Formats: sequence, C-alpha cells, structure tokens
Amino acid sequence: MKKKVSVGVSNHHIHLTEETYNLLFNSKLEKRNDLHQIGEFASQQVVTLKTAKAEINNVRVLGPLRAYNQVEISRTDAKFLGINPPVRRSGNLSNSETITVIGEKGSITLENSCIIAERHVHLNTKDAKKLNLQDGDCVKILVKGDKACILYAKIKVSDNGFYELHLDFDDANAAGLENGDEVEIII
Repeated sequence: MKKKVSVGVSNHHIHLTEETYNLLFNSKLEKRNDLHQIGEFASQQVVTLKTAKAEINNVRVLGPLRAYNQVEISRTDAKFLGINPPVRRSGNLSNSETITVIGEKGSITLENSCIIAERHVHLNTKDAKKLNLQDGDCVKILVKGDKACILYAKIKVSDNGFYELHLDFDDANAAGLENGDEVEIII
C-alpha cells in the first residue's frame, strides 16, 4: 500500500529548558510563527552555535520550552563545525556531541545535547492506527522526479502529531525535495 505524505524540511534549530533559556536571554520566549506540529512554534529568538573550529549564527529557538536541551543540525553543519554528532531520534541524547550556545546574555556549553535528527514521519495516534503503524516502525519513502530515490524513515507517533515527513536540508537537497512536496510512504 502507498500513502502520500507532505514534506517538511527542517533547518538547524535548538530546543531549550527554561533554566538554560533564562541563562541565555533576558526576554520571554516570543512566538514568530506556528509549526505544523500542534502546539510547537518557531520563536523570535536565535542563538549562535560555537565549536573550536567555527560558528553558525541565527539558529532558531523552537518552543515551547522542553525538559531537555537539544541542538539539531545537519551532517553538513557538523562538518563545518568540526564535530561528529550521532543520528538519533529526538530526546535520545546520551553520548551525543557537546556544543557551546551563545545568546543575548552570554554563553553556555551544553554536554550531550547535539544530534543529527533521524528522518521521521509524524503521525497522531488515530492516523497511526488507521495505517497499522507503531511508534518506531521503519517505512520506505518513495521519491519521484529528477532525483528519484527510496529513503527510509522512522514513524513518530504522538497525540499532537501532524502527518508530515521531516527531513533535514541535506536529505531534502539530495532527493530534490522542498517544503510542501508530496512523497509516498510504502507500507
């Protein structure tokens, strides 16, 4: 069975705890725009990611604030920064990379906080049940067009899940995909 799904391309970004946010900023977290995942948003606030080799400026802080700090970058970003973060599911941060984050108030070094997010398809529990998919299942993604390919992605089920395939810029560029494009899940 094949099922169409829209693509969401994710740039590097950061999720922060309230404690860390308050160490980096003087102001409250201010919403810039909503994201497709219900209740999540891109904020007005940005940080700089810094390593011994390089810096990446204007990295967006996503909200709401979380119970853990997590920096998500692409493999290209990692090479530029001179680090080697693992490809992981969000929240799986053990033995991940350490990175320094600079905000308007100063900087903080976050240990075990930097990953390359694995490709994933967001689903809410109702849609997952309809498709007979469970959290953590691996599915094939059929990409048609000039850069036709098969990608593999993990299923991520949550109550607020908005049905969408999330790719970082590296994966999207390699497959010739942009935000809003449609691909097919092969189940």
